[in-house]
Amino acid sequence: MLDSEAATAALAAEFARSLEPGDVVALHGELGAGKSVFARAAMRALGVTDEALPSPTFAIIQEYEGRNCRVAHMDWYRLDGVEELEAIGVRDYFQPPWICLVEWPERAPELLPDKAVHLFIACVPDKLDARAIRIECS
Repeated sequence: MLDSEAATAALAAEFARSLEPGDVVALHGELGAGKSVFARAAMRALGVTDEALPSPTFAIIQEYEGRNCRVAHMDWYRLDGVEELEAIGVRDYFQPPWICLVEWPERAPELLPDKAVHLFIACVPDKLDARAIRIECS
């Protein structure tokens, strides 16, 4: 259990150091669980220096230059299905030079590569800033 947003960000930075181009991370969690907080901290650790790192809820995909990689931050929340993602060429982001962070992967799980890392973030009852995080690697 992580007891603060800062602790979540520190874990995200440590986790990001293990990522390589071609990696896909599926971020699971309810609204407000901290998926975007985790993604922003991971992107910073990957060398993304853009001033603002907005949630890609309406853009679906935000692209960034990192250190020795490119980073795609995706939010599939508003999507109706696989066809919409296929139409924008989402699979192109699942290979080098990209590292891909996907929020709401439940909207089209069949699109994720088999080797995707699944990260589950959950709020902890009665502890406002605490989060429980579980990481599953294929």
